[in-house]
Amino acid sequence: MGIEVVFETHSTSEDNERAVASGWAHSRLSDVGREQARSLGERRRNDSLAAVFASDLRRAVETAEIAFADVDLPVLLDWRLRECDYGDETRARVAVHHAGRCQHLNTPYPNGESWEQAIYRIGRFLDDLSLRWDNSRVLVVGHVATRWALDHLLNRVPLTDLCAAEFEWQEGWEYRLD
Repeated sequence: MGIEVVFETHSTSEDNERAVASGWAHSRLSDVGREQARSLGERRRNDSLAAVFASDLRRAVETAEIAFADVDLPVLLDWRLRECDYGDETRARVAVHHAGRCQHLNTPYPNGESWEQAIYRIGRFLDDLSLRWDNSRVLVVGHVATRWALDHLLNRVPLTDLCAAEFEWQEGWEYRLD
């Protein structure tokens, strides 16, 4: 049957505005981010969604809660959708973090995890979706690691290509999980 997966990044956080890489640290949405979350809800309100899944990190939780506050739709949190754990590099400047992230595709960040480990974790989430949500359309609110996992596992994009590319925001990405 299959599952349609719509991916949306969490809205702009205070750390995003400070150009800091949050990793597993919690960061609240900024004023701009709260408005983006409201817009997300308006965009997806009539999108035939069966459920919304979000990372349990504050910025993703807030995005989902604001977007779907007045919609009768389950919003389910899952820790496996978290960003890559940057370990000792958590809250490093984004420019510094991005310059070295390709070195951590297979090698964990000190006291953190590798991108491969993060993608494996998110893959386990995807494996479990079919247990309850087969033949459904679901929305996932997550992070860079979430999008990389979807692109790598479902579209077969090599990790080396993903880490070398600049992030370009858009109004959601669509995937099919068979």
